[in-house]
Amino acid sequence: MITIEAAFKKTLKKGDKAFVPYIMAGDGGLETLKDKVLFLEDAGATAIELGIPFSDPVADGPIIQAAGIRSLEAGTTLRGVFETIQSFRSLTSIPLVIMTYLNPVLAYGPEAFFQDCEKAAINGLIVPDLPVEEEVLLEELAAKHNVEIIRLVTLTSPIDRIENISKKGKGFLYAVTVTGITGSRSNFQAHLGAHLLKVKEVSPIPVLAGFGISSPEHVTSMTEYCDGVIVGSRIVELFSQNNLDEIKALIAASKKGNTLSAI
Repeated sequence: MITIEAAFKKTLKKGDKAFVPYIMAGDGGLETLKDKVLFLEDAGATAIELGIPFSDPVADGPIIQAAGIRSLEAGTTLRGVFETIQSFRSLTSIPLVIMTYLNPVLAYGPEAFFQDCEKAAINGLIVPDLPVEEEVLLEELAAKHNVEIIRLVTLTSPIDRIENISKKGKGFLYAVTVTGITGSRSNFQAHLGAHLLKVKEVSPIPVLAGFGISSPEHVTSMTEYCDGVIVGSRIVELFSQNNLDEIKALIAASKKGNTLSAI
């Protein structure tokens, strides 16, 4: 499987920007996961973020919370997610990044969690409630099982902290674009572009903007200032509506030569 680092280098070398869609594993049933992953890869995604349903998702907005509830009601478990990915992983080479909270990892058992990540060829892990100072809980096991920890920085993170955090990984840096939870927005703070440029200036790894991005115009605008975007709530919503054309349009907006004008 291609590494996160290699996938981003390949995308950026072509003059495109990275596009990482988020989907909730088990929303619509785990039997739909393979088709969603293969569709997103075929549509041009650089990597895919797979959410694990959790009963206390502190960073998730209402759309992703609802998707998590649907997934849990469908009987989704973390073990079931791993087994499902293993069943089709040989059909795809796109990097897969799990997004979960710390509690499910600890409940599963960190050693068993990372062993199963490796069996399913999971490339990366995002744990939004794990401060970088507490990564000792997971970082050794992650490295042992070839899982890249993806770290988040926020609008309120001091630039020296952002620089130190960005130096710890080889995947990408997740730059949160709002002060709040996930979910579609119509507007962003006026200084966001300048902030993203500062983050990109100090980061040795690609910088992706995430939270609130919900339209092709947002994708075009954000990628003027950074290396790509992560789109979650809108992708989840469009899959629930079976609106695959709009998902394709979002991904296409990250490609070189798209005709959208920035906002």
